[in-house]
Amino acid sequence: MLFKTFWRKKVKETDKKSVPLSNLDSFKYKTTIETRFADFDMMGHVNNATYFTFMEMGRTKYWNHAINWAWETTGVVIANASIEYILPIFLKDTVYMYVRTSRIGRKSFDLDYQIVKMVNGKEVTCSTGKTTCVAFDYQSKTSALIPETEKAKMIAFEQLQPLS
Repeated sequence: MLFKTFWRKKVKETDKKSVPLSNLDSFKYKTTIETRFADFDMMGHVNNATYFTFMEMGRTKYWNHAINWAWETTGVVIANASIEYILPIFLKDTVYMYVRTSRIGRKSFDLDYQIVKMVNGKEVTCSTGKTTCVAFDYQSKTSALIPETEKAKMIAFEQLQPLS
């Protein structure tokens, strides 16, 4: 008896090999990520949850460098965080993170992240990520408009088109 299979005609998808590095040119901020022994799991690579901590560290450095956000006036909460894992990071890897503001709305903005490591003198992408950040008024416990001062600093640093 012969059984005909229909699923064998499906085209096999290929795995992701790498992310083109040409888009690193659009990032204006780069920082070093110092890994700690506690960042690594039993397999000898950075634990997947640690990448979100790396994004938090990179975001904080970026805000201090590019924006100098007035935290006492308006806070920021993370509404969404996502990451795509591409290559593992190991103990002896030299790791950098690129951060940029990719969208600015009235109350929220998006940050893009690219974590890279050095391999044979070249940067290789290990992960890409995104967070949606929301301006937040801690007294009223509600979202708030992004302060004009901070918005202007983001636009100037990233050389974005001003909002109309």
